[in-house]
Amino acid sequence: MNDPQIWTLIGVFAAAMLGGFTLVVTSLTRVIRAEIGGLRGEIGGLRGEINGLNARFDHLDRDVQGIIDRMWRPDRDS
Repeated sequence: MNDPQIWTLIGVFAAAMLGGFTLVVTSLTRVIRAEIGGLRGEIGGLRGEINGLNARFDHLDRDVQGIIDRMWRPDRDS
C-alpha cells in the first residue's frame, strides 16, 4: 500500500470509530433521560403517599387525644 491508501484507511477507521462512539453516547443519553423521568414520576408518587400518611397520622393524633381526654379528664365535655 502507498501513503494515500494508508491515510485513507486511517481516516475511514477514525470516522467509523467516531460514528460508533456518537451512536453509543446518543443512545445512552436517551436511556438516562428516560430513567430520570421515570424516577421523577416515582418520587411524585412517593410524595403523594407521604402526604396521605401525614393525613392519617393527623387523624390518629386527634383520635388518641380524644381517648386521653375521656380517660383522664372525664369532667370535660368532649
